[in-house]
Amino acid sequence: MTSLAHQTSTGDPALLAAAARSVLACPTGVNLVVDGVDDILGDLVDDDGAPVGLGMQDLAGVPTFSCPTGSRLVQAAADGRRALLTLDSGIGHATSAERDTTLTLGGRLVRRGRDTCECCHEDRETVVLEIDVVVLTHATDQVRVPLAAFRSPDHVLNRGYLQRSVEHANLCHQLELRRAVATTTGTRLAEVVGVSLHDLTPDGVDVQWVDTTGAHQRRLAFPHRAASTDELGDLLRSQLHAGLC
Repeated sequence: MTSLAHQTSTGDPALLAAAARSVLACPTGVNLVVDGVDDILGDLVDDDGAPVGLGMQDLAGVPTFSCPTGSRLVQAAADGRRALLTLDSGIGHATSAERDTTLTLGGRLVRRGRDTCECCHEDRETVVLEIDVVVLTHATDQVRVPLAAFRSPDHVLNRGYLQRSVEHANLCHQLELRRAVATTTGTRLAEVVGVSLHDLTPDGVDVQWVDTTGAHQRRLAFPHRAASTDELGDLLRSQLHAGLC
């Protein structure tokens, strides 16, 4: 795959947008500054400074926050304040040069509705950052990303989303992965020690597993190229339960 450094240096709007969307989907650090509000997240951290009650996700290129009703962030959105969101790249391994890329998003905070958390029955608000400025920085190079390219649905399955999907599956769905491998290879579940996914693309995924006979790896090719996040999930699940045979 094309590195973030190359993408940010070409000036190609599509490559710049792909790099920016990848960082948004897969950051290692996030900082939010809001005009006229000191310490905007100060009421959403614990005594050690760790975030509490705040969630942020990338929804098709839109930074979306979930936070308790009455928080400073909700009030700032109600006031329509401008904000600057800075994200550090989480693309690649921890020592990768791609981690030197930073994405800066400028725009206006907007309230998008209220719901109640089913787990804790707490009222929460959804706040989005309506972006009007996108800037990528890598090393000493800084470049503006065209908004139309950044918002393009062509980048929904970006590198960051694919990497995060693999990390989530390997960390949170280990039992399901082991069951899929055990079922499709005719191996007892207890004999499948561990499974990990690698190199997920819209076209397929590498599956690596260890059982009592040793280590194994197989590339699963999807029957067609995924065009959306839902389709990618469906193809991944169907191939894991059928494609290893």
